[in-house]
Amino acid sequence: MITFMRNKLVGVEKLASGDYVARGLLEDHIYGLEVEFTVDPATLRIGRLQGAWRRYTTPECPRAVEMLEAAEGLCLADPDFSPQVHKLVGRQACRHFANLILECCDCVLKTRALDRGELSAEPSEAGLAAPAAPAEEARPAASPARDSGPDLAAVHAGLEDAPEGFFLDLHVHTFPASPCASDAVEKVLAEAKRIGLDGVCLTDHNHCWAPAEAERLAAEHGIIVLRGNEVTTAQGDMVVFGLEEDIQGIITLEDLRRRVNQAGGFIIAAHPFRGFLTVGVEELGMEVEQAAGRGMFQLVDAIEVLNSKVTPHENDFCSRVAGALAKPGTGGSDAHLAEEVGFYATRFEKIINSQEDLLAALRHGRYEAVHFRGAGKA
Repeated sequence: MITFMRNKLVGVEKLASGDYVARGLLEDHIYGLEVEFTVDPATLRIGRLQGAWRRYTTPECPRAVEMLEAAEGLCLADPDFSPQVHKLVGRQACRHFANLILECCDCVLKTRALDRGELSAEPSEAGLAAPAAPAEEARPAASPARDSGPDLAAVHAGLEDAPEGFFLDLHVHTFPASPCASDAVEKVLAEAKRIGLDGVCLTDHNHCWAPAEAERLAAEHGIIVLRGNEVTTAQGDMVVFGLEEDIQGIITLEDLRRRVNQAGGFIIAAHPFRGFLTVGVEELGMEVEQAAGRGMFQLVDAIEVLNSKVTPHENDFCSRVAGALAKPGTGGSDAHLAEEVGFYATRFEKIINSQEDLLAALRHGRYEAVHFRGAGKA
């Protein structure tokens, strides 16, 4: 029996007038809704905004459509744009509409950057996702060796055991570091501590948290705060640890692999079967063996097999692909709201107190993806 299903699609089209029109669709086992609005590329202001319900739960839901016009005229470039959308749409109308509008806006900003040549779409000039090379050709022959760094095997051996497990949410976003997120890091950490997580990894989009800031947050909130980064590559999103480099725009996974090797870091393929960056629409029915043969999986260290922003079927498929490849699987909420943190997490067998501890534990491979929030742990 299906207990939960969610599909979300966002897209942007450039009109002959030069304006962008953004469209978003959300379908899950309870709600069905869609939005459409224009954005002026010069001012980045939202024009006429329309919404519609396909399915809803209460007689009050349809009233939300009338309130969407409150977001018309807002500027995507304003520092407080996301809070404004949540205040004017999320609180007064419906948070599902607010989240969908923000994801559409993130897509608009990326489209505008590509349009202006501010982002590179290499290796394919025709689109973000270039055809994957065959598995046997995927890893560059002259890939640089990993940085010597600390002896991670020795570090892991010296870590203190956690008999009941040490639970980290490895995939969390906060505002304003991630423009598509809604809640500040302080609110996210407070919620993570409340539900009993041992730690949180801040993996904001193309954003590097300073070590001193992470230490300050950990001290103030009494919870382990570790630093990562969700990097956009031509082969999909990658959660990266151990790379102290501010990567902007879109790079190839081969280039990212080379940089991470040099830094002695770790790459996790994030939600690899969500949307169309990794698997094209014509391949959605592929078998596990076909998916496992894609070259991009030879360039990552682990696969995210539990992510709260994809369907159970997609998570299950990820788990089977990871098993076929004998690669470790991780769990993360991919939270963009405080209330989403910890939905999924990763259970480690050792206590992790630092970035070095995390890299050693990830490299060792003894961990499992778990359903944390609502599964007896929170």
